Amino acid sequence: MKFRRKEHVYDRATHPFIWFFAIICTLICIAVIIIGIAVFTGYMIIHPRIPILSVANATLDTMRYSQAGLLETQMTIIIRAENDNAKAHASFSDTGFILSFQGLALAKLVADPFDVEKNSSIYFNYEVTSDEIPLDSTRRHQVDLSLKQKVITFDFKGNSRTQWRVWLLGSVKFWCHLNCQLRFRTSNGTYISSSSCSSKSK
Repeated sequence: MKFRRKEHVYDRATHPFIWFFAIICTLICIAVIIIGIAVFTGYMIIHPRIPILSVANATLDTMRYSQAGLLETQMTIIIRAENDNAKAHASFSDTGFILSFQGLALAKLVADPFDVEKNSSIYFNYEVTSDEIPLDSTRRHQVDLSLKQKVITFDFKGNSRTQWRVWLLGSVKFWCHLNCQLRFRTSNGTYISSSSCSSKSK
């Protein structure tokens, strides 16, 4: 009886394209890691700050309230746009605010796109005039109470889209939200300043 010798079967060599693909993937992974380290290092060094919107000042220039329950107001609101980044200018767009009293909208305020230079601030004024607005019984009661307490409160809400570019971090976008109350003394219309009237994170 004759026995045949069993031949060993060896795997075929890996195709050069597979090696090329593996090398490319390795290089990409290394590049991503290096970029990630660079971005993280840049963030820790520069530590970019989100631009801030705040109410710098305000004045209740006119407030008339008739026995018929009609409220007429005129006020000046000064908004400050602040960019604390020392190495990047900031852009603001889609900026808008709503001024209201007890849920009743009095005025809508908007601003064209604008820029704030590095480590600086700009101010812009809103002259708000509200014609005679009829109030319901609940809001009339609130006005009467405000006159007795000599302080009247308005709601002020809005937001703005900010964008700034910081070194290797590229372009950073963020929404600034402002939601606060404007309180005035009814005797002379002076604004009672509040630190809460700012988009800065608490």
